[in-house]
Amino acid sequence: MHGWIILDKPLGLGSTQAVSAVKRNLREAGLGKVKVGHGGTLDPLATGILPIALGEATKLCGRMLDASKIYQFTLAFGTQTNGLDAEGEVVATSAHRPDRKAVEGVLSRFTGPIEQVPPAYSAIKIDGKRAYDRARAGEDVEMTARQVIIHDLHIVSVSPVDAGDDDGPLYSVTLAAHASKGTYIRSLARDIAHAVGTVGHVTMLRRTRSGPFGLESAISLDKLNAFGQGAPQEDIILPIEAGLVDIPALDLSPEQARAIRQGRVLTGIAMKDGLHWARDAELRPVALVENIDGELRSVRGFNL
Repeated sequence: MHGWIILDKPLGLGSTQAVSAVKRNLREAGLGKVKVGHGGTLDPLATGILPIALGEATKLCGRMLDASKIYQFTLAFGTQTNGLDAEGEVVATSAHRPDRKAVEGVLSRFTGPIEQVPPAYSAIKIDGKRAYDRARAGEDVEMTARQVIIHDLHIVSVSPVDAGDDDGPLYSVTLAAHASKGTYIRSLARDIAHAVGTVGHVTMLRRTRSGPFGLESAISLDKLNAFGQGAPQEDIILPIEAGLVDIPALDLSPEQARAIRQGRVLTGIAMKDGLHWARDAELRPVALVENIDGELRSVRGFNL
């Protein structure tokens, strides 16, 4: 069993719990023991796209972690929490409420390469211990700034303090962000609030795309559970190549496919430099391959 299950993760479910749910349903569906991994953690308070890899697709989890992602999030103004989300304790307040024009005016500061300080309540390890474990133990956690890239950031909708007055002070704003790996949306929300002269925290976070996978590919937890109880496999498990659609495919002859599987270097193939996925005459994925100066090497082989 090799491929992808793209789960629309519900609120309150952790990524590890989601992987366990997939394993359980695969067993209940009679598919036996399958290697399972996920392509990017989502907090329990977040919903949306969680790519879960099966079998040989787990070899692509690292690539999925490196992929850019798109989120929608709601930033509520006036209170900041220690976790920068609705679950944390309030640590700062402000009576100031920005208007839509003010928010729009600062978004360009957060587009492109930016420096970002991750939340203390994050899974980043500090001296071998998770930052959130240190923070929950009452330690004063100092996080180091890191560079991330925000490819796009725009307003989706606003919630004004006075209903119907979209140009007046805002209770909250919902934004969409196309972000590189390593981006913390909670930190982005905090920094946007500070930039408009107030404080804020995230009340809603939804991942709408992860690498090549969007909501159109996703299934609900209910549909996953129905699959475990005997519902058809149709649209539940996507093929391995569904996670490779963002790079070119390379068709190999039987002899070339055999050479790549054996780890040999191929030369003399007219193709552009860069990463490709190679397939054999039966259109089965053979390997992730990279061409550099006319030499084609396997980066990661698939045992299919």
